[in-house]
Amino acid sequence: MRDPTIARNYAQALFEIGERADETDAYARVLEALAGAIESDERIRLVLDSPRVPKPVRMDIVRRALTGHVTERFIRFAAAVVRRGRQGLFPAIAREYAGLVDVKHDRVHATVTLARAADPALRDAIRNRLAAILEKEVVPHFREDPALIGGIVVRVGDRVMDGSVRRQLAALRRQMLGG
Repeated sequence: MRDPTIARNYAQALFEIGERADETDAYARVLEALAGAIESDERIRLVLDSPRVPKPVRMDIVRRALTGHVTERFIRFAAAVVRRGRQGLFPAIAREYAGLVDVKHDRVHATVTLARAADPALRDAIRNRLAAILEKEVVPHFREDPALIGGIVVRVGDRVMDGSVRRQLAALRRQMLGG
C-alpha cells in the first residue's frame, strides 16, 4: 500500500469515529494543528521519526501533547498511528481528513487569481458569486498575478474559469491572425 492510500484509510477511520462522537470538526482542527506542528518544527519531526526514540516514548510524547486538548478517542487514534510507525503521515492524514469534512459540509476550495490584491468587499462578492454558481459553500484562496492584466481566473478542482484580460487578448490575437 502506498502512503496516500494509507493516509486516506486513517483519515476515513478517524472521520467515522468523529461522526459517531459528533466531534468531526473538532478533530479536523486538532489534526490540522498536529500536522502543522510536525511540518513546521523540525525538532518534533526528528523526535517522532527517530529510530533511536522507542515507539512507547514517541507515543507518550504525542499523548502528553494532546491531553487536555482532545478526547481520549482522538489520543488513542494518534497513538495507534505512532505505534504503527506512520507518524510521518500525520500531514497527509490531515489533508485527507479535511477533504472528508469538506464533502460533509458541501464545501469546495477555489483558487482565485486576480491581477491585483482584492479588497474585502470584492473578496466577499467573489465568494458569494462562486457559491451561487457552484451551489456549494466556497472557501476562496486568493492569489495575485499581474500578468493577468485584469479580470479573474478561478480554479475549482480540475475546472478552470478564465476571465482574464490576458486570455481575451490571446483569443483576439488568434482570431486576427486567422488561427
